[in-house]
Amino acid sequence: MATLKEKLAQIIPGLREEIKALVKEHGAKVISEVTIEQLYGGQRGIKCLVCDTSEVPPDKGLIIREKPIGEIKDKLPEEIFYLLCTGELPDAAALKALQTDLEARQEVPTYVWDVLKAMPNDSHPMVMLNTAILVMEKESIFRKKYNEGMKKDVYWDATLEDALNLIARLPNVAAAIYRMRFNKGNIIPPKKGVDWSANYVHMLGLPDPNGEFTKLMQLYLTLHSDHESGNVSAATTATVSSALSDLYYAVSAGLSGLAGPLHGLANQECLSWILETNKKFNGKPTPDQLKTYAQETLNAGRVVPGYGHAVLRITDPRFDAFLAFGKKYCAGDPVFETVANVFDVVPEVLKQVQKIKDPWPNVDAGSGALLYHFGMKEFDYYTVLFSVSRALGVAAQAIIARAMGYPIVRPKSVPTKWVKAQAAK
Repeated sequence: MATLKEKLAQIIPGLREEIKALVKEHGAKVISEVTIEQLYGGQRGIKCLVCDTSEVPPDKGLIIREKPIGEIKDKLPEEIFYLLCTGELPDAAALKALQTDLEARQEVPTYVWDVLKAMPNDSHPMVMLNTAILVMEKESIFRKKYNEGMKKDVYWDATLEDALNLIARLPNVAAAIYRMRFNKGNIIPPKKGVDWSANYVHMLGLPDPNGEFTKLMQLYLTLHSDHESGNVSAATTATVSSALSDLYYAVSAGLSGLAGPLHGLANQECLSWILETNKKFNGKPTPDQLKTYAQETLNAGRVVPGYGHAVLRITDPRFDAFLAFGKKYCAGDPVFETVANVFDVVPEVLKQVQKIKDPWPNVDAGSGALLYHFGMKEFDYYTVLFSVSRALGVAAQAIIARAMGYPIVRPKSVPTKWVKAQAAK
């Protein structure tokens, strides 16, 4: 049995040599071209990042370390973190060691609670979360060891320490924010001997008599953990981390991007549209009503939230996982059933719109309805859940980047005048 740190220590030297040899032999080869459209279109599709933790082929969806997400959706988030870092799922002993390690690190410094309690009562939950993360920067092992003269070849070790501390504490902080911000009562302390997602559910304090909400949270935290490094939260975290800012700075920066309406807020917008639909039709609409309403939505210049994806050209396999969960545990819920019916109707409507390249649902089309079913109806909190999960992926990417010695991110920018001159040639 190898602990996470021992496993990384075993594999990192070989990975370094592999990348060194790759760059030496093929460093001058061209792997991507950039068009003016891409330059002004958010760099869409430009191959200019390396991410070994996951990839998202348009025709397959999320693959974590060569494992399609559909094959590992039932794994615990701790197992996914080990997989993200090492490329292998942990055996039972390694998983237990990681869980024991996280449990030993989960106590949140008292000053964090003092800061959160001093914030305005109507602070956004994401502001509270990012503030708490940044406040904990005082605990950074990386910064401490860097200031002591740490060698570059062990940057990953100190980054791993920061990652484990941060991941261990995030459920405690996030659950406390939920209870504080939405007047749910006193903060609930963590429970010993339970897994990471189950402990999060325990500290949220929502009813879970049959353990079904715990199953949903395990699925949710696994499905949202990583999604390449080109999305806003991952790319921002990686950019800040590349400056050798410690993980507290980097993760708080990345999660600030996750708070944007075009990134992490999507699932609450999807749920709002579903609730709006049910309200309009006084309950679950018929397929014909849904078809008409979807067309009306498009005619009004709006989009059907949750449909389409920047990369995918298939139904997001993460949506498939949520849909299967809902059919098993949420049958009869009019909100979930509308989600399922929209999936049957809306893609055919969207296919008629020529400019829509992807008429299929993404992960956000169904996740909000499931949270709503289990009593979490505070929309502003949904991105916090996303953040707790995404921290696994961005932390793993930071550990790997430090292990490989990747340099500071510094792409070249050009003015529009230069672009016009190039276009005229």
